[in-house]
Amino acid sequence: MSKNNARALDIKNGCIEMSHGSGGRAMAQLIHELFTATFDNSYLAQGNDGALLPQAGGRLVMSTDGHVISPLFFAGGDIGCLSVHGTINDVAMMGAMPLYLAASFILEEGFPLIDLKRIVESMAQASADAGVPIVTGDTKVVEKGKGDGVFITTTAVGIMRHDITLSGNLAQPGDRILVSGTIGDHGMAVLSQREGLNFDAPIVSDTAALHELVAAMLDSGAKLRVLRDPTRGGLATTLNEIAKQSGVGMLLEETAIKVNPPVAAACEFLGLDPLYIANEGKLIAICAAEDTDKLLKVMQAHPRAKDATIIGSICEDPHCFVQMTTKLGGRRIVDWLAGEQLPRIC
Repeated sequence: MSKNNARALDIKNGCIEMSHGSGGRAMAQLIHELFTATFDNSYLAQGNDGALLPQAGGRLVMSTDGHVISPLFFAGGDIGCLSVHGTINDVAMMGAMPLYLAASFILEEGFPLIDLKRIVESMAQASADAGVPIVTGDTKVVEKGKGDGVFITTTAVGIMRHDITLSGNLAQPGDRILVSGTIGDHGMAVLSQREGLNFDAPIVSDTAALHELVAAMLDSGAKLRVLRDPTRGGLATTLNEIAKQSGVGMLLEETAIKVNPPVAAACEFLGLDPLYIANEGKLIAICAAEDTDKLLKVMQAHPRAKDATIIGSICEDPHCFVQMTTKLGGRRIVDWLAGEQLPRIC
C-alpha cells in the first residue's frame, strides 16, 4: 500500500504494536498522526532528530525527570500533564524561566491508542497552558509484559535571571520557611484511585506548573535563599535534604502546616503521615526573615499559593535535625522517609 493510500491510525480500537517502534512506516505514521499533530509547533515541525532553537541570552538550566506513575489516570490529572508540570517545576525551583521541553515515550505493546491519545492531548494542553512547547522527542516500544503501558521522560531547558542564585545550601539561621499550600493532595489522590478507595469528599491531585508563581515571587524583591518542590518523600524529606545541604536545623509548627480534611482523614485511616506524601503543585520557599511578610503577601495573591503559610524557621544545629512543635505543645523529630511509603507515585 502506498503512503498516500495508507489508512489513518485506528485511535478508537487500535493498540500499540511492535511495528510502531521499528523505525519504519508504522512508526512514522504514529509520530505524524498523533505526536506531531498534537504537539504542533514550528520547532517540532522541523522534522529532524533534534530541534534548532534560538540562542538564549543568559545562564541555562536543564532538568530531566522520568514518570512511571500507577495508575496512569487519576483525579485531577494523568501521567501526561504530570510529566509536563513536574519537569517545568524542577527548572522553576532553580529560579529559571522554562523555555522548551523534550519528551521520550516508552510504550508497551498492546497499549490502547485511545489512552495514548488522551495522554498526549493532556501533555499538549499542559504545555500550551504553561507556554512551554514540546520541541523534540523520541518513541520506543517494548514487548507486552515488559513495560507498564507507558513511561514518559521529559527534559526542560530554561534561562536563569542574571541576578538570582537559589540553592539548597543557602539556608541561614533566622530564615523563615514557607509552603505554598496544603500538602499530600497528589499522593493521596493517586493512592485512593489505585486502591479503589472512596471518601465522602473527593481527593484531587494538585499537579500544576509553578513557574509563574515563582516569577511573581522573584519579582517581589524578597531575599529568597531556596525553592524546592516537595515531590517524592513529601515535605518532611525535602526539608531534611535542605537542612543537610545547608548544615542547619529547622523548627516547624505543626499547626501552621495545612492539610485538606479529606487528605488528613485518608491518611489517618491508612496509617500514613501527610508530611511524607508526595505533592506535585506546591513549593517550599526559604526566605530572609525581614522579607517574609512581603513574600507571603505576594504568594497569597497568586492562585497557585492562596493558602501559603509560614511553617517554621531555620536555626543553628550541627546535627541538621528537623524538629516540629506538635499541636499538643511537645516537640518531635521529623526524620527522613524510611523506605518507600507510596511507590509509583510520580
